[in-house]
Amino acid sequence: MFNESSYKIKMSKTIDIFSNDLNSLRTGRANASMLDLVRVDVYGQKMPINQLGTITTPEPRTINIQVWDLNNVSLIDSALKKSELGLNPQIDGQLVRLPIPDLSEERRLEMKKIIKSMGEKCKVSIRNIRREANDELKKLLKSKEISEDDEKKHEKIIQDHTDSNVKIIDEKVMSKEKEIMTI
Repeated sequence: MFNESSYKIKMSKTIDIFSNDLNSLRTGRANASMLDLVRVDVYGQKMPINQLGTITTPEPRTINIQVWDLNNVSLIDSALKKSELGLNPQIDGQLVRLPIPDLSEERRLEMKKIIKSMGEKCKVSIRNIRREANDELKKLLKSKEISEDDEKKHEKIIQDHTDSNVKIIDEKVMSKEKEIMTI
């Protein structure tokens, strides 16, 4: 029997991952999730910053990282400088301050392209999940486990989910672009 809910779950997980990736993009506003993609080489493994200290945003243009272990301050500092975030950490004991500079017009346009590309990749993933579901339906039809009517019905349901998820992606892309272009 065909189980469309597993494909719905796959699609919603794809959207969740896309949303997290979008949140990690720098928009000129301090946002703790910007640091989610930065990994620090510490204790013999790469760890996210939020597992090495407390991240706060005391002001709209500042992120503070209160590092728990003094030995990790320099490691976090170098990981931030190597990241593509373009941030310049300021160290004050166990506190790492990250002032968030304004985005230049050129950088904003570059970010728009990155967002569009991320959106397209997510849509491709959603369509691949649809194709996977349709392939399963064809196999079930061929092995006579479902009727042609059932196949058509399930194909339509999967297509509806695909369409609604693509629409969600488009809305998220437009919203993030608007956020980036707002000064």
